[in-house]
Amino acid sequence: MMKKLYVFLLLYLSMASVGQIPSFPTPQASSLGNYSNNNYGSITNGRSAQRNYEPSLPSSYQKSPNTVQQNNVYGLNTRPQNDAVMREIEQDMAEVREMQFRKWVEDGRNMSYDLPPLSGKAGTKAYYDAFNKISGMDSENYSLADVNFTVENAFYDNKQDITKFKAGIQKTAKQLLQKMKEMKQDTESNVSKNLMLFEYFSKDMTLGGKVHEAFEYDFKDYMGEKDYSKMFVSKLLKTGSGQCHSMPLYYLMLAEEMNTETYLSLAPNHSYIRFVDDEGKLRNIELTNGMFPTDNAFLESGYIKSEALQNKIYMENLSKKELLGMAYFDLARGYVHKFGYDEFVNKVIDKALELYPNGIAPNMEKANVDRARLISVLQRLGIDPDDKRDLEKAGYFPKAVEQFKELNEQFNTIDNLGYAEMPASAYESWLAGLKTEKNKQESEALAERMRLYQLQKQKERQEQENLKKAQEKKKQEQKPRYFPIDPNKL
Repeated sequence: MMKKLYVFLLLYLSMASVGQIPSFPTPQASSLGNYSNNNYGSITNGRSAQRNYEPSLPSSYQKSPNTVQQNNVYGLNTRPQNDAVMREIEQDMAEVREMQFRKWVEDGRNMSYDLPPLSGKAGTKAYYDAFNKISGMDSENYSLADVNFTVENAFYDNKQDITKFKAGIQKTAKQLLQKMKEMKQDTESNVSKNLMLFEYFSKDMTLGGKVHEAFEYDFKDYMGEKDYSKMFVSKLLKTGSGQCHSMPLYYLMLAEEMNTETYLSLAPNHSYIRFVDDEGKLRNIELTNGMFPTDNAFLESGYIKSEALQNKIYMENLSKKELLGMAYFDLARGYVHKFGYDEFVNKVIDKALELYPNGIAPNMEKANVDRARLISVLQRLGIDPDDKRDLEKAGYFPKAVEQFKELNEQFNTIDNLGYAEMPASAYESWLAGLKTEKNKQESEALAERMRLYQLQKQKERQEQENLKKAQEKKKQEQKPRYFPIDPNKL
């Protein structure tokens, strides 16, 4: 669900929001003079090239063009004197322009090229605390419930209750395991536990004496553009409806509590669940419509290129480290939604990329940060980033040119990973297309096959246990019996 400056998956983003800026030329030293220090030298030779970029002159130097004509009206022969005065004025004006130009370049080269900090805004400290807390966790061994709560709690300015949040997850996990026992299902089977979790999300069931209704897909503002809390697991638990970001995360938390092997996987603008069945095959769980789609169902979207598969940005099981990388991405997106872009976002995204280098969502957010930084710099220089001719002025500032190169390199990274933008309309159409009768029948048939396979395996295990008990009993019966001898009777 990556779209525009919002992602996804999240994820959840679009390259349309980070469109490239045209290249601007690097000025030649011979025509501009030496601007690497305060001794700029003369720019006379480059004046013709600079004329289009000269700043406006102070009003005190703007003489009336009718001065000469007015003097002639009074019969004064002042033409030679006026020419000399005009030449002197023009020279003064040129000096003013040169000073203004030098100051503009000097100020521009000495200013900060970072994004302006947003630390003064109320609520940012909660995000700094969240980043520090997650950074202190073991990337290979952490609680997803702890991480997710930390991310969401930062958005709510640390006002949520983690004890209540985790207690709810633990309670539901225990109830699901108890439900399995009541249905005489194998509580040690990874597949059985995943099937129970699937039913919990997709069907009404009674848990702990209460009816739990199946979760619903929230089609209204599903990307959280207006209400960012739509992305949260806490919102899913409160309302019973969510989307492809909150549902899989909650599933993973329950699976973690039930000690079940489950994975998060990504598709364009989307995330879903995967697990390994008893036949050793990877199975997909689509929680937004309660189905077991095939891999072809995701490929049929038309937005997964071969390069994307080769670079493993889609349809792969995320490792523990990569999943934590996506949590950092979620933290950055929440911050941007509340406050905007500053260097803290860059810090968080760099951490996400450290854990998940090929992650398409954090890579796109990195481009968003680079773009926001460059635009901020151009605007502070008084350069219109939407005006190609005005944009050429940025060539006077090596740091700006370097930032532009970095942005282009990040775009190239995204292209090389195999990303293809999936419009929201195409995503919604694809998601709706999963509910075809054919896909439903295939999903139901696969679910039944896994259940029957489970029952067969359970039956075989029971028979093996019964056989083992019978053999043990027979072995005990065949042991010779020894009777104690009374020494008094000898």
